Amino acid sequence: MITLREVKPGLTVVVDSVKVTGQARVRFMAMGVMKGAQIKVKKVAPLGDPIEVQVKSYNLSFRRAEAEQIVVVPIGAPI
Repeated sequence: MITLREVKPGLTVVVDSVKVTGQARVRFMAMGVMKGAQIKVKKVAPLGDPIEVQVKSYNLSFRRAEAEQIVVVPIGAPI
């Protein structure tokens, strides 16, 4: 398993799990970041923070620490 932080720009992944708890988990779910959601990594800043992604039809930015809490599976990878 890999985290969203490790995904290169241009790749699309599927969320396997979200490790955050509490209010942050509610915020992620409100943004559409939940198990089974497809996320496309659009850009990564030169120093790796923030990471811009596309979820559904809108763009979000995650800090590196937040992206490490999202476990993903590359599309087309064996499960």
